[in-house]
Amino acid sequence: MKALHVLHTIYRFYFDGFKSMTIGKKLWTVILIKLIIIFVFIRLFLMPNFLQTHADKGHEADYVANDVIQRSIHATRSPSP
Repeated sequence: MKALHVLHTIYRFYFDGFKSMTIGKKLWTVILIKLIIIFVFIRLFLMPNFLQTHADKGHEADYVANDVIQRSIHATRSPSP
């Protein structure tokens, strides 16, 4: 019961703090917009869908499994220094 009271107190503290902000609301809006733009940019341009271009539709799991097996075989065959 005490933990619930502590959580409620923390919630009210932040809720009242954000409610009374003026410039802070605009700054948080700018921060959230920037984060959304950054993550959309990263997702679209820096993380292409590799499986879509290399595996047949519906056989993505087979492609990944075979790739992991092939990499482990090559790792065990490589000579040690």
